[in-house]
Amino acid sequence: MAARKGRPPVGSSQHGVPAAPVRPAAGATSTRATPGFTRPALAPSLIAAIVLLACVAIIDSSGFVFARWGVTVLALIVLVFAVRGKTWWAALLMAAVAVCWNPLVTVPIPGQVWAALQILVAALFIVMGIAVKVPREADAPRAS
Repeated sequence: MAARKGRPPVGSSQHGVPAAPVRPAAGATSTRATPGFTRPALAPSLIAAIVLLACVAIIDSSGFVFARWGVTVLALIVLVFAVRGKTWWAALLMAAVAVCWNPLVTVPIPGQVWAALQILVAALFIVMGIAVKVPREADAPRAS
């Protein structure tokens, strides 16, 4: 088929596509406004919940120490975001999780209780990721 002058070939995927994007009329308001806060603790909280749930099976093995390191570090990251967002109850709970899962100074808790705590704290991490909100003003760089 021969190409038509100034137009896409017949049957192409560009047939019927407008040439310019459609812009909203002047005076129209956008329905999607940027919220005044962010949820920076959501990603580390979800990762910690995945680690906690995945490592329930290896509580009695020697590899569990790596899971404890991961959960401790992620709890401290969420703790920092909770302090930045002034969510003090979340900061207190994350400090308790960081102390209990600390691999250097271990807390003697039996295996069945650890398994239950792993699931409970995984749910707690998910709640913390949703509940901790940091205002956007705190994200702006400060002039020195």
